[in-house]
Amino acid sequence: MHARTVLFAAACALAACAPKPQNVKPDYAPQAVYDNLSCPQNASEAINVSNKAHDKAGVERRHRKQDQAIVATGLIVFWPALFFTHGHNTQSATDLAQLKGEMEALEAASAKKSCGIKFDRV
Repeated sequence: MHARTVLFAAACALAACAPKPQNVKPDYAPQAVYDNLSCPQNASEAINVSNKAHDKAGVERRHRKQDQAIVATGLIVFWPALFFTHGHNTQSATDLAQLKGEMEALEAASAKKSCGIKFDRV
């Protein structure tokens, strides 16, 4: 029974870790913002949004690795360390979700004008 308790605690603690960047769902962003831009302007904005999303995904990866280390330490050595995980609601995850929504809106505006903008997802 003690082993089940430890496994349950481990599962709960790991669930508190920051999400993987690819698991962050996009927030809605209106396509209309990009509809009046030319294809070169859309491309420039796409580069800007893509760079920001890449940076935020890196932050989320770091948060996740830090959280995993904290959870391992907390479960083995010092359980109060578990209070220092970043969790699912970090600002970088929120920003990444917004940027992913902007990427979808840019792709939709691009498709409407046949600009050909496609993102590799983070």
